[in-house]
Amino acid sequence: MIEPIEAEFAQPPIYTEEQEEVYREECVEQSGNLDSIGLEPHGNQLNQVISSHPTRAGTHTADSSEVEKGKGEILVECEYEENPRNWSKGKKWLATMSTSLLCLTVALGSAMPTGDLPGTAKGLHVSDEAIYLSITLFVVGFGVGPLIFAPLSELIGRKPIYCISMFFYFIFTLPSCLAKNIATMLAGRMLAGIASSAPMTNVGGTISDIWSVEERGIPMAVFSCAIFMGPCLGPLFGGWISYKTDDGNGWRWIYWVLFILVGLVFGLTLIMPETLGVVILKKKASRLNKTNKTNRYITDHEKQKLKSNITFGQTLKTAMIRPFILMFLEPIVLFMSFYLSFVYSLLYATFFAFPIAFEEIRGWNPGMTGAAFLSIVVGIFIALFLMPIQEKLYAGNPGKPESRLYPMMLGAIFLPISLFIIAFTGAYAHVHWMGMMVGGALFGFCMVSVYISANSYIVDSYADVAASAVAAKTLMRSLIGASVPLWITQLFHNLGFQYAGLFLALIACCIGFIPYIFFFKGENVRNRSKRAMKTK
Repeated sequence: MIEPIEAEFAQPPIYTEEQEEVYREECVEQSGNLDSIGLEPHGNQLNQVISSHPTRAGTHTADSSEVEKGKGEILVECEYEENPRNWSKGKKWLATMSTSLLCLTVALGSAMPTGDLPGTAKGLHVSDEAIYLSITLFVVGFGVGPLIFAPLSELIGRKPIYCISMFFYFIFTLPSCLAKNIATMLAGRMLAGIASSAPMTNVGGTISDIWSVEERGIPMAVFSCAIFMGPCLGPLFGGWISYKTDDGNGWRWIYWVLFILVGLVFGLTLIMPETLGVVILKKKASRLNKTNKTNRYITDHEKQKLKSNITFGQTLKTAMIRPFILMFLEPIVLFMSFYLSFVYSLLYATFFAFPIAFEEIRGWNPGMTGAAFLSIVVGIFIALFLMPIQEKLYAGNPGKPESRLYPMMLGAIFLPISLFIIAFTGAYAHVHWMGMMVGGALFGFCMVSVYISANSYIVDSYADVAASAVAAKTLMRSLIGASVPLWITQLFHNLGFQYAGLFLALIACCIGFIPYIFFFKGENVRNRSKRAMKTK
């Protein structure tokens, strides 16, 4: 007896025993001629049996007349080439690089204005402390926005969220360009920060959509580098834009350049591919229904939603609460987020520490001070080039998230060393500036090594809710990082550059044990968790 190849190998079987019996009877009557069988078997008797059971649809479709006559649901499944993880390497890297570019643009928006904060304060007739709020509120937006964008991306797809996010980021950057008072500036920056936050949290989900666990290390490295390259390049671009503008409105030109850049990147989001499998299947089902003038094509995800009778509002509510649940009930998310928040705070601390070390102590201009941030960029690239070593180490323990922690453990050792170097070389004008450059490069290396490793560990440990896990991390990181402009200048001025740097280095020493604990005990923590991925 011959059966369709899909039925022969499908697990679970496509047909029930009752369906198969009818199928055999039908085939005997038709002398074994099965050429006419498409998405659903033919014959009145068989149609009566399967009317209450879904059949499966791939890329092959039945004639519209056959579909209209049927009564059962047709389950739409993803073909091999439609699965984002089966895309070509070129398409995967196109999606990875384009979404990483979104992160770079957002990160530039947080840092470029630091190139001329005193000029902004003078132009708006406010104190330096007041204008620091323009950085604080933008970074606060990074933490608030993901609470909305992360769950929405898991419901309606990645691409629509990227488009919405970058469009409003573009619109709300304009008030900063035209601001005549501090209220307009702060309101615009807060709204721009919230609007721009989607890439910072959802790109991790995008990478999880298209790359297998074994291949995910390098893409995560590129994504993480984009997050940190922006804050390092921001002061460089902003400093030179301000320095080369002689009309006293250099700070406005910083925002105009940012406004143009965001507009160009928004255009890129319109041609980006969707990567969330659930949404891809849903669009396929909708397309098949429209083509065949029916409503019988349905995805397994939609079928489960109908069975559970859960509304969109209930699903959204659950997804918005999930980041807080992960934050407070999952030790991996909590402690890794805390460590990353500290590292992120150190990055924002350099925005204010470097001008003190180079402009106040050594008398450099803003443009040259911005160029000093290239030392951190050098360290970032060194960390990126060493990521293939991490991939080889992970290959030895595939599927075990703790194998992602090797770079973080190395970074935890050298991070306080980099801060000691910066503290003891930046404080004195007679010490050659190259000392600060060495400290900056080592800091950039440690920062990215720690971030890539911890980010990959979180995504791998909570792959089913990756966007929500990253949103929880982003919330803590952003709120702690946002506080830095409000106290870092006072810390360096009141304690002195050397002792302020020493204080931060000692904190790095105290928390350096975190990656080592999870390297040895993380598997036990995950296996006891209801939400983390279990070790097979």
